[in-house]
Amino acid sequence: MELWQVSLVLLGVFAVALVGGLWIAVTLLGVALLAMAAFTNSPPGTVLATTVWGSSASWSLTPLPLFIWMGEILYRTRIASDMFRGLAPWVDPLPGRLIHTNVVGCGIFAAISGSSAATAATIGRITILELAKRGYDERMTIGSLAGAGTLGLLIPPSIMMIVYGVAADVSIARLFVAGVLPGVLLMLLFSGYIGLWALLNPARTPPREAHTTLAQKLYAARMLIPTLLLVAAVIGSIYAGIATPTESAVLGVVGALLISLAGRSLTRQALADSIMGAMKTSCMIAF
Repeated sequence: MELWQVSLVLLGVFAVALVGGLWIAVTLLGVALLAMAAFTNSPPGTVLATTVWGSSASWSLTPLPLFIWMGEILYRTRIASDMFRGLAPWVDPLPGRLIHTNVVGCGIFAAISGSSAATAATIGRITILELAKRGYDERMTIGSLAGAGTLGLLIPPSIMMIVYGVAADVSIARLFVAGVLPGVLLMLLFSGYIGLWALLNPARTPPREAHTTLAQKLYAARMLIPTLLLVAAVIGSIYAGIATPTESAVLGVVGALLISLAGRSLTRQALADSIMGAMKTSCMIAF
């Protein structure tokens, strides 16, 4: 058979399997084994075993479950409510007011979780209720959260960057460095759009809350100190060349545990749930 004929057959099998409801991972594995068995002389079983072993034995993937676990731990702390209280006085004077807490909060949390899902879920758990209580436009609140939640894919320590770095044999540390500026630019674009929308729709933005002095803003900013210290430990250690991505992931897990202990939110159940959540996500990605 010609190459284009083989491609059409495999694409057809792939489409039928997906439409039939098979998992994506199982479908990809089945199509690959079918292609090897039908169109090559390579032993599928041997190739499968060596490939799986080579991928799972790679130390480059070690940071993956650790960063996921760090995000799971922080998801169960008061970090989102602390960030909201710390950021609110600073963004309230801006056009769009407290909607900016979604963007800035997601940007900060993305730098310590590496997951867009964990970022959106953690920040949204607090901001959606708080902004609705203050009368902010629901569509803009959810839209800004959905957009800013994707920062977890770009701002290091991005889980997707780790997966891509291992698959493409690219330095994970360099990928982390390359993701910072685009992530910051996206945050500015999101906030710029929110500000422009607020200027064009002033009636849909609640009035400014009580005026706060600089001293009050600085006092509220103390709520951000644990989060910023964790960001500095995780990201700063990589950029400074002090730690590898794996070592920075360990620092992140230890820091997340300390933050949750200090906030008295680390119960046995919360710890067990965080471990189980990290295991499920890690196994899904590894599979």
